[in-house]
Amino acid sequence: MEPSKRAEELRTLLNHHSNLYYNEDTPSITDQEYDAMMRELKDIEKENPALITPDSPTQKVGGSAKRTAGVLIAHRVPMLSMQDLFTQEEVDHFIQDCQEKLGEEITFLVETKIDGLSMALRYENGHLITALTRGDGRNFGEDVTANAKVIDDVALTLLHPVDYLELRGEVYMTNAAFEAVNEKQELLGKKPFANPRNCAAGTLRQLDAEVTRERHLSFFVFNVQDIRGKELTTHQEAYDFLESCGATVIAHRFVCKNREEIWQAIASIGEMRGTLPYDIDGAVIKVNELSLRQKLKDTAKNAGYQVAYKYPPEQKETKLQRIELSVGRTGKITPTALFDPVRLCGTTVSRCTLHNQDFITNLGICLGSTLLIEKSGEVIPKCVGVVPEKQPEDAACFQIPMVCPVCGSPAVREDTADIKCVNLNCPAQLERLIGHFVGRGAMDIKGFGVVYVHDLIEKGYLTDVADIFTLSRHREELIEGGIIGKEKNTDKLLGAIEKAKGNPPDRLLTGLGISNVGKSAAQALMNHFGTVDALSAATVEELVAVDDIGPISAQCVFDYFRQPHNQAVLQKLKEAGVNMAQEIVRPAGENLPLSGQTVVITGTLPGMSREEAAQLVQAYGGKITGSVSKKTSFLLAGENAGSKKEKAHTLEIPVLSLEELQEKLKSAGE
Repeated sequence: MEPSKRAEELRTLLNHHSNLYYNEDTPSITDQEYDAMMRELKDIEKENPALITPDSPTQKVGGSAKRTAGVLIAHRVPMLSMQDLFTQEEVDHFIQDCQEKLGEEITFLVETKIDGLSMALRYENGHLITALTRGDGRNFGEDVTANAKVIDDVALTLLHPVDYLELRGEVYMTNAAFEAVNEKQELLGKKPFANPRNCAAGTLRQLDAEVTRERHLSFFVFNVQDIRGKELTTHQEAYDFLESCGATVIAHRFVCKNREEIWQAIASIGEMRGTLPYDIDGAVIKVNELSLRQKLKDTAKNAGYQVAYKYPPEQKETKLQRIELSVGRTGKITPTALFDPVRLCGTTVSRCTLHNQDFITNLGICLGSTLLIEKSGEVIPKCVGVVPEKQPEDAACFQIPMVCPVCGSPAVREDTADIKCVNLNCPAQLERLIGHFVGRGAMDIKGFGVVYVHDLIEKGYLTDVADIFTLSRHREELIEGGIIGKEKNTDKLLGAIEKAKGNPPDRLLTGLGISNVGKSAAQALMNHFGTVDALSAATVEELVAVDDIGPISAQCVFDYFRQPHNQAVLQKLKEAGVNMAQEIVRPAGENLPLSGQTVVITGTLPGMSREEAAQLVQAYGGKITGSVSKKTSFLLAGENAGSKKEKAHTLEIPVLSLEELQEKLKSAGE
């Protein structure tokens, strides 16, 4: 491919993945894949300088400033990135260049590179006044002061105040905090975060400081951006001063005088990988003397006085002993490899996930295979292949049995790579199912938190969703045991449960967690059949005949109602007095303003919830879907509309505000 075309292709890919990483917090490729594309683009531009453009990913910081967590604030000091280096030769060249320009007697500081997101803190007379994200690095960042103030590591006041101080550091999550957040996400039926860095970024940018407090973010200071009222000569001296002020600074750092000491420090940090309670993605090498840094020219993107060395992935061979199967809260059966212990990145590992059957088949993993295990600066090890010449003779590729290893129910593979247990009341997934059932999108039982769900299951009060509606029989026991709280809290929750019995059965159907049946499908089914009994007796052909119900969804519904355990749960729900008959909403006429139109709702609407907006659209004949496509008639967008609004613009689909929609409906009725 011609250099110009390849450069343009790489710019498009890098900009796309940079946006996913920095702004959407949903990366779709690994850091190594991104770095490889960036290196290729740099090489092309180095050989063909005429191809360099001002907006090239090699010339700018990856993020942009968004109005998610607050207003935009102008940077007083640029928050630049740093150049990534991958070889000893590149690091040696940086050291030599610094020594030639600044003198042989300079020192360097080598420290851990935390895998998080940058935040600047501004102090006046020792009091924190503003916190902002990096944003675009040069012009604006987002105001995240409220969220920063609830991070334990952020000092609100300094023990030795100066007139003005601006600090830069890294917001991150410990691995323990990350696991706790994802466990809660699963219980609530929400999508788990991809990694600690993305979870930290999403948490810092959202609007509710209480969410930030609950998720236990952490913070390290790694630079003094500006200071007035005190003279500092070296970076190490700055760290000592900040520690005396009560600030939390980078914990692992080494002052080095020459190349040999620098490489010894890099090796020491490399050995820490996997032993620290948080992720690191390299080592930073920076000039220690503050007054000399200005002699090292910055680029449009990178600070000239520092670089980041990225460690190569570390791989080890080990023999697979057995494969363990576990069932998650969504019913997914996950295979885990148990192998002979090997030491990687400073820790001993003996197990890793094998993801799914496709992963196992593609790598050709058999019992007794010699696996290649890798840890590239991450805590979680991964299998990247097998050693072909060491494969056991006549061994067959491992196959996940189509039976749940926990409850013995049949397992199925749907239209994804996952194999799932079909028993929604399997003990392994009951907690998640009940959390979904009582949630806002389903039965909406106010005050029924995940902690109550866990405790009530653990103590035997809940064995399926129907048991929720018989908890009132155990009122005295619940109060005496303090499971929900004292009398007032217990009665409040029992009252909410009683009220939920009268919910329309499309909410009940949504809450049952049948595969491929969300809110829209549940409404369509109940509006068509009228009662749960009629729905449960329907054939696949009758189910497919319902608008918006495809063959896969129809088969899932049919199979669900044929399982004896599910029939028993429905009978218990009836006996508890849960509403099973839908008040069917029929359009008053065929010519409703939104008849035949498909609508997607996104963002925060003024004075109206998304659910209320969906009901409004449906009342006027419209159909609600969850994703923007060429079939979308228009997007109803509020504040913080995000990627759906961008996709609508790309596809040239109309975007309406709530006010514009209401005006449209009003005009149609006149």
